[in-house]
Amino acid sequence: MNDLDIAYANADFIPDADLYPPRWEEAAREWREIESAVGRARLNIPYGEKARNRFDLFLPAGRPDGVMIFVHGGYWRRFDNKYWSHFAAGATARGWAVAMPAYSLAPDVRISDITAEISQAVSLIAAQVAGPIVLTGHSAGGHLVARMLCKDVSLAPEVAARITRVVPISPVSDLRPLTGTAMNAELQLDEAEAAAESPILQAPQACPVTVWVGAEERPVFLDQARWLAEAWPEAVLHVDPGRHHFDVIDGLTDPKSALMTAILGA
Repeated sequence: MNDLDIAYANADFIPDADLYPPRWEEAAREWREIESAVGRARLNIPYGEKARNRFDLFLPAGRPDGVMIFVHGGYWRRFDNKYWSHFAAGATARGWAVAMPAYSLAPDVRISDITAEISQAVSLIAAQVAGPIVLTGHSAGGHLVARMLCKDVSLAPEVAARITRVVPISPVSDLRPLTGTAMNAELQLDEAEAAAESPILQAPQACPVTVWVGAEERPVFLDQARWLAEAWPEAVLHVDPGRHHFDVIDGLTDPKSALMTAILGA
């Protein structure tokens, strides 16, 4: 591994990192079973033609106040939306619907293709739930929700106007360093795409943005979060004490957490 590989290797620096994905997957499965049993889960709704162009929608007990869209991470190469279902708990408890899209993965597609898929997903989700839209995502998902605010992304004006808040969690905001990592054998980033897909180099639509990152994350992720907050005029940075790259999303399960307040408002 070279220095950049080490810098972006989150799991290597988190105790028992290998236990997190199976725990997430099991908790997510249980959540889907419960929510399906009470009629509050709509699963595998298509938003495009590719096999992974599906999203799950979780509903609150009453009429939704709006919809939170959560986009998962995994360096654009791993996981799908089925690992994260239980992280809808905080928002649904506060009366919001939660949509969780899957997307195609590298190396089958490029990151620019994934950005286009998430744009499709946002548009289809907007048609399912009325009211405001808030976007949040973790790691690569943080990158993807930040991209939805960039002016080169083709969201319909009526959809873009409904986005009231964006919270990228531990986002990758500058993709150019990734061209020097081993993972680029799968990502296939060249200099042009890395720049075009870097939110810090794109002009954003006006919208409140909170860039959220754990205080115990790898230094490069603290840098990536800070770079985005500095690059975008309406963005603020929040460093979550004691959190690393895998547990920084835990607040999504708690309706009263500071993270949920950042996403949905007080």
